[in-house]
Amino acid sequence: MSIIYFLISISLIVALLFFFAFIKAVKSGQYEDDYTPSVRMLFDDTIQNKTTKK
Repeated sequence: MSIIYFLISISLIVALLFFFAFIKAVKSGQYEDDYTPSVRMLFDDTIQNKTTKK
């Protein structure tokens, strides 16, 4: 029965660590850009070489 208490306490600690990491990411502005991901697939990702050989 003591192993269940140990596993619950470890899972709570891990959950709190992930929660604090999420809060830190939100405060640092990592989730500010919500427009670019919706139009990123419309951008042309291939590099086109526009130099002409003479």
